[in-house]
Amino acid sequence: MDVIQGFSGRYWHRLDDGRIQCDLCPRFCRLHDGQRGLCFVRARSGDQIVLTTYGRSSGFCIDPVEKKPLNHFLPGTPILSFGTAGCNLTCKFCQNWDISKSREFDTLTEKASPQAIARAAKAAGCDSVAFTYNDPVIFLEYAIDAAKACHALGLKTVAVTAGYICEEPRREFFRHMDAANVDLKGFSEAFYTRLCSAQLQPVLDTLVYLKRETACWFEITNLIIPGENDSDGELDAMTAWIATNLGPDVPVHFSAFHPDWKMHDTPPTPPATLTRARRIARANGIRYAYTGNVHDPEGGSTYCHGCGGLLIGRDWYQLTDWNLTDDGRCRSCGAVCAGVFAGPPGAWGRRRAVVRMDAFA
Repeated sequence: MDVIQGFSGRYWHRLDDGRIQCDLCPRFCRLHDGQRGLCFVRARSGDQIVLTTYGRSSGFCIDPVEKKPLNHFLPGTPILSFGTAGCNLTCKFCQNWDISKSREFDTLTEKASPQAIARAAKAAGCDSVAFTYNDPVIFLEYAIDAAKACHALGLKTVAVTAGYICEEPRREFFRHMDAANVDLKGFSEAFYTRLCSAQLQPVLDTLVYLKRETACWFEITNLIIPGENDSDGELDAMTAWIATNLGPDVPVHFSAFHPDWKMHDTPPTPPATLTRARRIARANGIRYAYTGNVHDPEGGSTYCHGCGGLLIGRDWYQLTDWNLTDDGRCRSCGAVCAGVFAGPPGAWGRRRAVVRMDAFA
């Protein structure tokens, strides 16, 4: 059996039968020596769990922060984005399957230390760094070390995650994140079990934890799949739960599905479905509900909950209007717009730029 090399991982314990249990996520993979967890990147090597993708990435790009999506976190600014490989969910509808479902480490073409990532982001004029493309929960040690390096240079950090993580690592992970977008994939245990081989409750626990016990700004994305999670009843129950348990100020992004991975026979989400979901969310008291993956300037823009006026106009990832004061208040009525704002908006727009890490090694 080949010896698996990697960075020493945290959150595991030995079982009486000789196996080691990974305690990072609710899958609790129980491994013999040389075996990998379902995520593929955390493995048992001897008497420990190792992270096999530490310091290796599938690529680095500068994106608009709105693409994460985050509409209320430093709008208009550039964010350095990267991921690794693997995932701890098995979503049949995965829109990023070439990275998250990868079992080939040739996917990881870039090598970068946490310090190199921070230096590259700073040199490129980014305000923040995003751990994205695949779920950063599974490369927790790498993400946290990169977050520490970013904070040392005055950069913010963002996690784009499904929130499928256990209590103790959850506390450590989000302690180092300034913002997050959490993918709430559906609102039934049946949906999570059948399409993701997972459970809903740990995700809800993560959302409640973020709201009640952290200062991490977060937004929610719900990918709407025709015939799976698009009923009025499910959308009503989900958005009512969000309003009750997380409050009216947590932005919710309703995103359009397109046929991919193992669901090529499912049709794309009609734009009208996203508009319907946004209407249901607003009726349940959610102040900031958005449509995504479709061209819908109205559904992608931010409106004042006080006077109804346009606060931030958006056309795809381009800001078209800005009617907020430097401290995030409506210029018309003075109502506070929830979010993280730092004076005037950035001007990055919809650009996307590839970053090579060689110069920052």
